[in-house]
Amino acid sequence: MKVVIVGAGEVGFQIASRLARENKDVVVIDADPEALKRLSENIDVQAITGSGSSPAVLETAGIRQAEIMLAVTDSDEVNLVACLMADTLAPTAKKLARLRGADFDRYHDVFKTNAPHIDTVINPEIEVVRTIERLMRVPGAVDVAEFADGRIKFVGVYIEPDSRLADVRLADLPGIIREEPPLIAALVRDDRLIIPKGQDRLRSGDLVYFASEEKNLFQHLSIFGKIVTPVKRVLIIGGGRIGYRLARRLEDQSFSCKIIEKRLARCDYLAERLDRTVVLHGDGSDQTLLVEENIQDIDLVVTLTSDEETNILASLLAKRLGVKKTITQINKFSYFPLMSTIGIEQVVSPRLSAINSILQHIRRGKVLSAVSIKGEEGEVMEALAMPTSDIVSKPLKKIAFPKGSMVVGIIRKELIIIPRGDSRIEPDDRIIIFATRQAIPGVEKILAVKLEYF
Repeated sequence: MKVVIVGAGEVGFQIASRLARENKDVVVIDADPEALKRLSENIDVQAITGSGSSPAVLETAGIRQAEIMLAVTDSDEVNLVACLMADTLAPTAKKLARLRGADFDRYHDVFKTNAPHIDTVINPEIEVVRTIERLMRVPGAVDVAEFADGRIKFVGVYIEPDSRLADVRLADLPGIIREEPPLIAALVRDDRLIIPKGQDRLRSGDLVYFASEEKNLFQHLSIFGKIVTPVKRVLIIGGGRIGYRLARRLEDQSFSCKIIEKRLARCDYLAERLDRTVVLHGDGSDQTLLVEENIQDIDLVVTLTSDEETNILASLLAKRLGVKKTITQINKFSYFPLMSTIGIEQVVSPRLSAINSILQHIRRGKVLSAVSIKGEEGEVMEALAMPTSDIVSKPLKKIAFPKGSMVVGIIRKELIIIPRGDSRIEPDDRIIIFATRQAIPGVEKILAVKLEYF
């Protein structure tokens, strides 16, 4: 597979890095020589200096031979023109564009049928708001992915020091808890992703990923000692585009919401466009302001300023003042491993949300959705099992899936199955597969060769 990426920023860098490790032919275009230098020093890809909106540069990159073109620069206009030129030069190539401007929201579907033809438009701000909403709906979770239209949840929770599951072997779980245990797919321990077996033990501090049918989710959370308390009152720190989008969504769902914003002109803008949200002018990291606003009565604080250090500080301050739940926006991927060590568990990133949205469109086979787990160490994919596949109609325990992968869910029409060893995949089932980074090419091969008959 040949992929042309326009933009060597953080999103372009991370996608190129992932695809290069999977031995795909990747070409990256950017007008900034420094960005390309960083790329070339760290990743084995071809780097071309120039504008991705230039037909000559696209020709040099081999756009006519590309299966996919990703336009992910920081400029919506460059991304749009790059797709227009790519559509002219390589009309059969799949084109994806990152468009952040709210003015383009109503035209996303239009681009699929009109010039510039864009197969998929990704707005990271919309995606990160959706991520925040998922975290709000699953109290106690630090990571939540949804599949099968939300009917299956893939959830990450920490094992607390006083948890009854600490130091328990997975094989012993049925004898310790009365309820049917969830399917535990992965553990993150000491920054390592582990696919556990029955003899492995859960440890205090482990981040445990499990699959659960939606109707059993709260019961499964209680197994891990997570108390489900509904979120009613929300404080947003940062009234930029994401903060505004989130406030609009919360108003539609009748949450009690406040926004703290530093810029007075932006406060006026927000006050004019929001109906029930209280807009406050001030610094969200100002302890006096937070105390005056009775922050101890707030159920959730979401920090969404453009400065991630301010977001981290404001979240830590909110926790010290009595807020039990915070969600913190981070953009620098290098910060992610540090967050849990300083007490910040729920983190969102527009860039990571954009990457997750892109993944499902660059995977081979009938992949319906894909989500990264622990940065880029693992991935969960939802795909269709085609009737001609040799993985159908036989027990899972007799199927040779790649090492480091497992089926964590089967959807058969209205039936949801959290699989065991004797479960079977039938033709036209939707299957959810978890895979480590090393196993992804093997899983992708199964989906492309065995399932791609459509």
